[in-house]
Amino acid sequence: MKPTVIISTYPNKKSISKIANELVKNKIVACVNISKISSIYSWNNKIENTSEYLAIFKTMTKNKKLLKKKILESHPYDVPEIVEVEVTSINKSYLKWLIDSTN
Repeated sequence: MKPTVIISTYPNKKSISKIANELVKNKIVACVNISKISSIYSWNNKIENTSEYLAIFKTMTKNKKLLKKKILESHPYDVPEIVEVEVTSINKSYLKWLIDSTN
């Protein structure tokens, strides 16, 4: 079994907190880290400077397809960021916790 990290951004804490709680409760993810960030990006031919919330979803590869689907279904953005990060190294005790938390 391999761990997977999925990254996304959300417009406010309420929108990420709702899905994060659901995903942890249903053992789709073991953890979601949420941090307030500043983002500068191009949208509709305009440069945007906004506050967003960065969400780091931690799960196992067996759940990644379902996780991406849940993010897409619940996301408030027209074009949500859903980026998968390959985990090439992880300490054994954390991996065990991750496996136990998603089974």
